Amino acid sequence: MPESMADLLTAQPLFRSLPPDALATVAGCAHNTAFRAGELLLAEGGEATTLFLIRRGAVAIEVHDPGREGIVVQTLSAGHVVGWSWLVPPYRWNFDARAVTDVGAIAIDGACLRSKADADPALGYSLLQTVSGMLLERLQATRTQLLDLYGTRRDEPAGGRTA
Repeated sequence: MPESMADLLTAQPLFRSLPPDALATVAGCAHNTAFRAGELLLAEGGEATTLFLIRRGAVAIEVHDPGREGIVVQTLSAGHVVGWSWLVPPYRWNFDARAVTDVGAIAIDGACLRSKADADPALGYSLLQTVSGMLLERLQATRTQLLDLYGTRRDEPAGGRTA
């Protein structure tokens, strides 16, 4: 028997803690989608319309450096979320997200979800708590990555170690 969208959402870390009635509401805004390796899920500057929950495959989050190809700042896989900008005006993507491998995902319509959250403040608050927690995790991971790449110890000169 095929799984319902609410069942698929329950399997995703982002929505695991939502009550069943909230999951049913979110499921009404969701559908399955797929991307081929190399295909963009979203493009920097474009209208942010969708929240993607990765079910399989890998997605690279990229930033642009003038005169160079996109720079991968993070690679996400099953259980991760791609696309937060649908939540905050002006609803524009700040990065590119590109499928590294073939990707299967749940796509949630951002305008639909915002509308349902506006109509049901309890749902809106629950979503905000859940999304904020995931954003904090992503920020902490980025912080750790930056420290690994650029961090210096306090006893080192600002330019790094000397010979």
